Amino acid sequence: MKALVTSGVVATAAMLALGGAAAPAGAAGGGGAGSGAGEAEHWLRAKGEFGPAGDGGDVPAAVTYDEALVPAGSHIRVGQRVTGDRMVIDLFVGGVVPGRTYGAHVHTEPCGADPASSGPHYQNVPGAATEENEVWLDFTAGGEGSGSAVAPKNWVFREGGAASVVLHEHATGHGGAAGDRLACFTVPFAGAE
Repeated sequence: MKALVTSGVVATAAMLALGGAAAPAGAAGGGGAGSGAGEAEHWLRAKGEFGPAGDGGDVPAAVTYDEALVPAGSHIRVGQRVTGDRMVIDLFVGGVVPGRTYGAHVHTEPCGADPASSGPHYQNVPGAATEENEVWLDFTAGGEGSGSAVAPKNWVFREGGAASVVLHEHATGHGGAAGDRLACFTVPFAGAE
């Protein structure tokens, strides 16, 4: 197991051979369909604490653009489990506004001081803005201000194609629209080789 510490992000990744390997906390259980013996597994867990971009252009790995809805000090954890040609992405967010529904999607570029820096939603097949073709992780924060979501996919990101998770203003609607970008978390997602 190798721990990576980059720009305030702590990520843990392991390459494991299946066959009794335990799933990381929060991810779907191991040993399901498509997890036959001999299939390689990769998992990643990244976590961060949201903060505003600095006056000098410094951008934390977890940056908030709207501190009323994603306060500085709120936190995020993202997991990715890849087994063969499938993956599961999971999300946990804490310290946000209780009772509020947030849209959340995987985007193509790392976070920046400008909310648009994270680029568009990652699409498995470019052009189709659907839940099946993108990673949508909408959640409603409970009474303590935390929420979670899980998105299983029958595909894996292209190498270098996915780079962040963006929290949006409201639940995802038709065509993937979810309002303003409230916060962004840069994640070192694994892609198909």
